Amino acid sequence: MQNTYAIAKREFTSYFNSPIAYLVVSVYLLLSGFLFFKSLFVGGQADMREFFGLAPLMFFIITPFLTMRLLAEERAQGTLELLLTMPVTDWQVVVGKYLASVGLIAVLLLLTVAFPITVAFLGPLDKGATVAGYIGMLLMCGTYAAIGLMASSFTKNQIVAALVAFFIGFGLFILGRMVPLLPPSIAPFINAICIDVRFQNIARGVIDTRDVLYYGSMIFGCLLVAQTTLESRRWR
Repeated sequence: MQNTYAIAKREFTSYFNSPIAYLVVSVYLLLSGFLFFKSLFVGGQADMREFFGLAPLMFFIITPFLTMRLLAEERAQGTLELLLTMPVTDWQVVVGKYLASVGLIAVLLLLTVAFPITVAFLGPLDKGATVAGYIGMLLMCGTYAAIGLMASSFTKNQIVAALVAFFIGFGLFILGRMVPLLPPSIAPFINAICIDVRFQNIARGVIDTRDVLYYGSMIFGCLLVAQTTLESRRWR
């Protein structure tokens, strides 16, 4: 546990030594803020539905830029082998780096708390749905981060890692939008694996165990693949 924490702390700190994190966070806050306040003042909707409705789309786009360097940069600079020769396991490296990315995303979500506070001043805020929505966002973003870390373990090229994570995230997002076009017989299966559908279930204020298990399984599966990829270096 101590090794995992040390890796997470090191990786989290390194985010603030890179302009990418500042750029991604700034772009997200500006864009989400613009869309939120446009909906609030122009559309006259004093609620969080627009903000939560756009979250799956925005995060599958920006999360790959936050995770692309986690393992790919280590491979490119030749520091991954040095890190793995230290008294740490592959799993500790993977989990430590994953926790760092989730920590940054949590900070990003914390910066958006100004939005529900604004709604609360202007009208009645559905506190239950808002809290559930933020929990859902953290679970969804954690899943996107796990996908990004997995993609970063495949290659030493950060752009390739970002593209792989982007297309996987896009596939899991767009499936839910395609349900009306698909045969009814496979619609339940598509809904079951779609990140967007799972998130919208939680954002309505109902935290279903099945949705939590879905995200937990996705996160664990992606981290396990990343660990297996690191382990495979021994057989090369």
